[in-house]
Amino acid sequence: MNIRDESARCLLCANAKCTNVCPQQFDPARMIRAVRFDNAECAAKYINCNICAECDGKCESACMHPDFPIRIRKIAEALPDCEYTDEPSLEIDFMGVKCENPFFLSSSIVAGNYEMCANAFRMGWAGAVFKTIGFIKPDETSPRFDAVRKEGTPFVGFKNLEQISDHSLEENLSDLRRLKTDFPNKVIVASIMGETDDEWTSLAKLVTDAGADIIECNFSCPQMVGEGLGSDVGQNPELVRHYTECVKKGASIPVIAKMTPNIGNMEVPAIAAVNGGADGIAAINTIKCITGFDLENMEPHNAVSEKTSVSGYSGKAVKPIALRFICDMAKCDKLKGVPLSGIGGIETWHDAAEFIVLGCENVQVTTAVMQYGYRIIDDLISGLKAYMKRKGISRLEDLVGIGLNSVTEPDKLDRTTVTYPVFDKKRCIGCGRCYLSCRDGGHQAISISDDGKPVFEVAKCVGCHLCSLVCPIGTIGKSKRVKKKT
Repeated sequence: MNIRDESARCLLCANAKCTNVCPQQFDPARMIRAVRFDNAECAAKYINCNICAECDGKCESACMHPDFPIRIRKIAEALPDCEYTDEPSLEIDFMGVKCENPFFLSSSIVAGNYEMCANAFRMGWAGAVFKTIGFIKPDETSPRFDAVRKEGTPFVGFKNLEQISDHSLEENLSDLRRLKTDFPNKVIVASIMGETDDEWTSLAKLVTDAGADIIECNFSCPQMVGEGLGSDVGQNPELVRHYTECVKKGASIPVIAKMTPNIGNMEVPAIAAVNGGADGIAAINTIKCITGFDLENMEPHNAVSEKTSVSGYSGKAVKPIALRFICDMAKCDKLKGVPLSGIGGIETWHDAAEFIVLGCENVQVTTAVMQYGYRIIDDLISGLKAYMKRKGISRLEDLVGIGLNSVTEPDKLDRTTVTYPVFDKKRCIGCGRCYLSCRDGGHQAISISDDGKPVFEVAKCVGCHLCSLVCPIGTIGKSKRVKKKT
C-alpha cells in the first residue's frame, strides 16, 4: 500500500471522529494529514499502534469515508521512525524584516480581515499579505470560484473572480493597526492598488502609518475591471516603474512589486519595478483562464447568470509555471540580489522548498489554505525542519538559491547519454498502462507477455520515461546513465 495515496483518500475532517474515539488520546487524523502533506517522517509522533492495538481499530470504525474507511493502522505500521526535531531555524530576514519562518498568507480572501489573519498567526504563520486595499470598493459576482479536477482529486486548479477588498478603506486600515498592535512579532504586509499617481502615493502613506511592515504593489490582478488596474499595469514596464516611484514617495518601509504571469518575460517589468525603487519582487499572481463549459446545458462552469469571463487560475497546476518565472528572475543579471517572494501552487513543505532553492526568501500561500485550512502550517514548518535536519542545514538562508546552477538552457543539456527504465516485475500487477502509453505516445519499446507483464525492448527505447510516469503503483525505476549507442 502506498501510504501517500491512502492518506489522499482521507476527507481531512474539521473535527475528526477517528481522533475523538482514540482511547489512548493519540491523533490519527493529524498523522494522516502529515503523510498527506509530504511529512511522513514526522507523522509517527502522533500515533503508536503497538500501544493501542487492543482497541481493535476504533479509529477506523469511526471513519466517515463514504466508500470504505481509511486504513489508519496500515499507514501507521508503514511509517518511518520519527526524526522530528526543532533544531534547524526557519528564521530569515526578508528585505531587512525579521520573519520567524518563510510562510506567509498571500493577498486574497484568506487574509481578508482581522479575525482571519489573527487565527492564522496563532497557528504559526509568520506573516500575512492583507487582501489588496484601495480607494475603490468593488461589487463581487456570485458564484465567483470554479475548479479543475482530475481522477478524484478535489481540484488541481482553481479559478477565482475575486477583486480587491470589498471592505471600506477605513475598515481595512483599522484591521492593519489592530494586527500590528496585537501581533507585533508577525509581519504585516499591506497590498495596495491605486488608479492614479496620487492614490498610489496616498495608499502607501496610509498603510505605513497604520503599522504595516512591508507594502506589496498589486500590479497583477487579472480580473480587476477598469483601465490601468491589475495585470494591465504589470504588462506595461513603464507604468510599473512609474507607479513604484509613486509608492516610494509615500512609504518609509520596504516595497514589493507583485508580477503578472500573463506576459512572456517577467524580467522586463521586474527590472522596471527595481528601477522605480522596489526593494523586492513577488511572483506569481494568477494566470488568465477559462475553466470550461457544461456541455449539456451549454453554459460555462459555475456561470454568473449564464455568463463567464476570463479570470485568475491558481492551485497546484500552476506551480511549474511559477517556478519558471522565479528562476528566470533569480538568474537575471539585472536582478541579482533582489529579494524574491514565491507564490503559486504551494501546498506542502516540499513545494515551498522548491521555491526557496530557486531563490525565494519567502513564500506565500492561498489556494491550499482555501482547500485545507490554516492548519497546513503545522506540516509546512515541521516538514521543512525535518528536511533541513536530514541535510545538515541549520539556517534557512543556506537553502536560498542553491538549486539555480541545476537549471540551464535546453541546448546545453547532455544529449550524449541515456538512462533506461528498470521494471520491477515482482511488484508489477500487469495493468498494461506502460505498454499502452509507450505504444500510442512513445516509441513502441514495450510489449505484453502472456502473464500480462511488460516486455522491454531496449533497442527501441529512447529513455523518455513516459512509462515510469504513467505507472500507477511506481514499479518502474531508472538505470544508470550510459553512453548512447550509435
